[in-house]
Amino acid sequence: MDLHTFQEFQSELTCSICMNYFLNPVTIDCGHSFCRPCLWLCWDEAQTPRCCPECREITDKADFNTNIILKKLASLARQATPRPDSSSGEQLCTAHREAQGTFCDVDKSLLCASCSDSPEHAVHSHSPVSWAAEEYREKLLKKMDPLWEMTQEMQNNLNEEVSKSQSFGEYVMLRKNMIQAQYQMMHQFLIEEERFQLAALNREAEEILQELRDSGIRMAQHREELKEMYRELTEMCHKPDMALLQDLSDTFERIELVQGQKPQPVNPELPSLHITGILDMLNHFRVNNGMIQGWANRYMSLSEEVRNRVFGDGGATEEPQRVESYAAWGVEAFTSGKNYWEVDVENSCNWILGVCKDFTTSDSFDCEKAIFLYSLKRNNHCSLYTNSPPLTHYVQRPQGRVGVLLDYDNASMSFYDVYRGSLIHTFFSSSFTSPLNPFLFFGSP
Repeated sequence: MDLHTFQEFQSELTCSICMNYFLNPVTIDCGHSFCRPCLWLCWDEAQTPRCCPECREITDKADFNTNIILKKLASLARQATPRPDSSSGEQLCTAHREAQGTFCDVDKSLLCASCSDSPEHAVHSHSPVSWAAEEYREKLLKKMDPLWEMTQEMQNNLNEEVSKSQSFGEYVMLRKNMIQAQYQMMHQFLIEEERFQLAALNREAEEILQELRDSGIRMAQHREELKEMYRELTEMCHKPDMALLQDLSDTFERIELVQGQKPQPVNPELPSLHITGILDMLNHFRVNNGMIQGWANRYMSLSEEVRNRVFGDGGATEEPQRVESYAAWGVEAFTSGKNYWEVDVENSCNWILGVCKDFTTSDSFDCEKAIFLYSLKRNNHCSLYTNSPPLTHYVQRPQGRVGVLLDYDNASMSFYDVYRGSLIHTFFSSSFTSPLNPFLFFGSP
């Protein structure tokens, strides 16, 4: 092959982004080929729709299969490319002043002919430098894929943390309004306690918001560390054989170290502050279970529609289709006054309780006709939600009993943590016009 033909052959095996032989090449929709690491880094840093770096054609795909033929040809071209003059000091054995043309697989060191025949290395496995370099390039490329996946995961977690910060701030404002509404129901001497609790809420909220901000910073920093490691490995793979093999001493340890430093997301949770006298006030409106005429109950399976509407796409448990629920409801409904009752939720992480109009004994529970609070366990963490409005509550999960106050005349409904004597949520409506039945569902623990 003449020089001109060989140069043309080299150019066809060269990535137009890094101007080096292809590493793990992929061919995208428009037909152009690039190193997979170069393409991913290019797309990630562009912050624009994914397009070809050469012709700018937009592609919807995020990943492509490795072009095996190009990969093999690039590897052969790398091995066929003449190495730099071996007379330079860094490529000569310091002991024998001979060219280091062999790599010891055991000690991971470059050897000259005399060193490889020495008693220290004679029994070790040796490889030509070009073969060893290609082998370790492949090993480094395999380490790079999980690094990039973790980089993308960290970006997703960062986006979620930023979103949580925004929704949490809005939730704090809403919670202030709910606490203020509760104190308006109580005697004037509680005003000072109201001010104290709002100040405490502000302090706790600021601390949690700072935790979320710090968590976001940690995730952003870790993502940059992962990305920097990925970029460093890309550059390392492009080094000449000698330089690549000389830099292997601690590379793999640093890869494992940066992968093991993954920060965990924050679960924001405000303390459930005790409201003085709230339980005494609620007990004035307590309805004995016997007065909720004819509590009916049975075991039933929640319909898929109810599970999807209430628990969302993730389901109430890891296998929502197998959830058996204990259901109970009041046969007679409330039509006036203030009515308070309590439900023990100690032994279940997945439950729904509230009131519903036109409640039937069938499985066709209509979420649109109900006002309810529910607990859902995901990833070993229990969270509280309400449907009116659809809202995540950043407060501690109740231990023991949940109190429910239905103020029919004033069209409001509140849920309380009985153990802590604190408010969970208050729902306000313009009016109640239909009879409302109390109900509850208990899912599997």
